[in-house]
Amino acid sequence: MRRPEKRTPEAQEQVTQVQQHDPLIAQLATLTEDFAQMVRARTPDQLTPWLDTVAASPLTDLKRFAQGLRHDAAVRAALALPYSNGPTEGQITRRKLLKRPMYGRAKLDLLRQRVLYAA
Repeated sequence: MRRPEKRTPEAQEQVTQVQQHDPLIAQLATLTEDFAQMVRARTPDQLTPWLDTVAASPLTDLKRFAQGLRHDAAVRAALALPYSNGPTEGQITRRKLLKRPMYGRAKLDLLRQRVLYAA
């Protein structure tokens, strides 16, 4: 899943060999790279053609994934809107990592002190 321009020459050669050996894997790699590029560039106008291409492919697992995306309005919103809940998710993960080792040992006052000390 690494970007093609960030792959080492050995990794790129390995990917090329695998794709030449099996056309199904080559199609899968192309479709996944297209999807990753679409998400990175946030281009919602490319989603419908990508979904149609996947629907016409013989890749059943990818078809199931695409079918779920087709019915999810949040996917289109994530591609079209500049907003992200990444910072919020990061804070939640940080708090969970602070809380997990203390589970069953301390009350809220100690958790509060650890959260304030870690910040």
